[in-house]
Amino acid sequence: MTTIPKTLEASFIPMIGYAKAWERQKEIVKAADSGQCGDRLLLLQHSPTYTIGTQRHPEHLLLDAEQLRQRGIELFEIDRGGDITYHGPGQLVGYPLLYLDAEGLDLHRYLRDLEQVIINWLADYGITGSRKPEYTGVWVGELKIAAIGVKFNRCRQRRGFVTSHGFALNLKSGIAADGFDGIIPCGIASHGVTSFADLTGQEIAMEQSAEEILRHFCLQFGYEPVPLHKEPAETSH
Repeated sequence: MTTIPKTLEASFIPMIGYAKAWERQKEIVKAADSGQCGDRLLLLQHSPTYTIGTQRHPEHLLLDAEQLRQRGIELFEIDRGGDITYHGPGQLVGYPLLYLDAEGLDLHRYLRDLEQVIINWLADYGITGSRKPEYTGVWVGELKIAAIGVKFNRCRQRRGFVTSHGFALNLKSGIAADGFDGIIPCGIASHGVTSFADLTGQEIAMEQSAEEILRHFCLQFGYEPVPLHKEPAETSH
């Protein structure tokens, strides 16, 4: 088996259906397990989608099948940790697919590092992001701006894990009404959500935010700076 050095390849996809992105994650995890590829980071935007994580609380979905159809929102039960969340236009989603060696492995540290990437990016714009000890994700005051839910895929051919799923950072104004109003986000009824535009009154281009997040990701996780490879949108599911 070939040993792959610690390198990162980053891609930006302006729009992709959730099912296609999920299948792509599985393919990369399989290749990483066998040592056929290095670490990857997918930065992208999804068409409207609800995903229910392994906590499996379908009661936190407030819409029935007909309402989902009318609003054009897909629904998936998936294998990441956590509860229900929304993905849609105006939200930058990041899927780090990284090999984590078993020696000295700290899975909680990985989650904290993901949060720190977002916190550091927010600080560039004068926004104070924070954590809540009882919840995973990034908060501004009492409102969540980024959700995090991951899966640690145990390797079959290597000693350790390959990560999948990741974070969702709210960028555009009004995203709460676009999709979060149809769920109890992450099962937390006591706190709402916010976005970069709601906080600053500014809009930011999706690709620009991806470039900036990539820079902070490399710094936080110890990679050399890498370019962001731009891929075409994949509008079909």
